[in-house]
Amino acid sequence: MSGRLLLVDDEPGLRQAVQAYLEDSGFVVEVASNAREGWEKVQQLLPDLVISDIMMPQVDGYQFLKQLREDPRFETLPVVFLTARGMTSDRIQGYNAGCDAYLPKPFDPEELVAIVSSLLERRSAIARAGGDDEKTDLADIKEQIAQLRALLSQKGTIAQTPAPIHLDFTPREQSVLELVAEGLMNKEIARRLDTSVRNVEKYVSRLFSKTGTNSRTELVRYALEHGLTK
Repeated sequence: MSGRLLLVDDEPGLRQAVQAYLEDSGFVVEVASNAREGWEKVQQLLPDLVISDIMMPQVDGYQFLKQLREDPRFETLPVVFLTARGMTSDRIQGYNAGCDAYLPKPFDPEELVAIVSSLLERRSAIARAGGDDEKTDLADIKEQIAQLRALLSQKGTIAQTPAPIHLDFTPREQSVLELVAEGLMNKEIARRLDTSVRNVEKYVSRLFSKTGTNSRTELVRYALEHGLTK
């Protein structure tokens, strides 16, 4: 699938190579050589996804991501980190900061394309479904709740196995996951957590991305099968 991407990296050679590969794969790619320039361009271009290095002078990737997440326009914008630092603690820091994927250097360009395509497709699917409960047909909501309750009734019989990948949820993501597993919809979760529906949509979208699921029922089944809820 196509999409407009912003690539932020201070290494000219890597920046040019990644840009060329992504453009050959059908994406429109704008580039920035540092986070300050990246912040200016993300406001001008309103990209569909950002790919950013972490180790950059002056403003690093974590600070750049924090700046994005604090702006309501970009709080749900998919962000992929590229970095030479591949330690588990670094990945955890990245996910806790709100990145959607983390790819240590050196990486296979095909893997980057696969990650970008998956994140864009998931974002598109969520947009098509309509994140706001008021835009969702009442019958669909009732059906989703019924499916979730049916899953929950099987909780004691579902065999639990370790998750295929290590998942690091933020405390708020874990809280949202617990409430989704209770069968609550976004408005109900927003009221329970005293936050906005938009923020709940953001956290549900991140849970979809981290678990590789595409619906609430898939997410709940995944959580139950891998012991991710209490």
